[in-house]
Amino acid sequence: MTDATIIDGKAFAQNLRGKISTVVERLKADHNLTPGLAVVLVGEDAASQIYVRNKGKQTTEVGMNSFEHRLPAETTEDELLALIGKLNKDPAVNGILVQLPLPDQINASRVLDAIDPDKDVDGFHVINTGRLATGNPDAMVPCTPLGCLIMLKDQLGNLSGKRAFVLGRSNIVGKPMAALLLGQHCTVTIGHSRTKDLAEECRRADILVAAVGRERMVKGDWIKPGATVIDVGINRIAAGEGKTRLVGDVDFDEAVKVAGAITPVPGGVGPMTIACLLRNTVVAACLQHGLEAPDI
Repeated sequence: MTDATIIDGKAFAQNLRGKISTVVERLKADHNLTPGLAVVLVGEDAASQIYVRNKGKQTTEVGMNSFEHRLPAETTEDELLALIGKLNKDPAVNGILVQLPLPDQINASRVLDAIDPDKDVDGFHVINTGRLATGNPDAMVPCTPLGCLIMLKDQLGNLSGKRAFVLGRSNIVGKPMAALLLGQHCTVTIGHSRTKDLAEECRRADILVAAVGRERMVKGDWIKPGATVIDVGINRIAAGEGKTRLVGDVDFDEAVKVAGAITPVPGGVGPMTIACLLRNTVVAACLQHGLEAPDI
């Protein structure tokens, strides 16, 4: 058996950003509408600062407006909620994202649920999770699982009837991923730390999505030959001489010899997350102005 097809998330993301840029140009020309994304960062978390900088850069590159709000670490919950209230009312802002994690003095759930559900481009508001669970097409879908689904549909075409196993039950990836796969008529199982015989459950799956946060946990003999593997994990490990490198939740070197197709880490799911955030912002802008959502 030859090695698996490598699913190139960078290329997917570049293609998606190109489609978004075309839609933004059309919205400007036909409706005098420029979608706007507001990103709120509280504190000095180094990784969060990188994410916010990349989001702002890519937002402007596709022709949208970027609004960054950087607040000090000692910001109170009431102060943050006041800012969200202003952004909810601002017609220039179509999407709002509050970068996680937040400082300890702020209740993240309370903050996320304060965002207008129609501007919740992260898809974390309880109303959007409910919309997704019930198949409402107006749901804002969390960006990482949405990116996974786009790549799966491109690789496999029609997903109907396929057996899917989602390893991980987080509200950010695992649960919405399962809902999206159900929406594609897959037979879906969710695995977690209490699942009995986890390896055997993985081996039954035509589609395996690993999002558990444990480095190289999924071994090659956990994978059904020919299965499509989506590795959401991002784990930093020592690489010798004081250096580090990123690996996924799947042991790539073993899995690539068994799977039919697989995403690498880095360069797989990661690049799609920001691209899907931009996609959600454009869709939100259209829905807020009574326009048909673009098929991107």
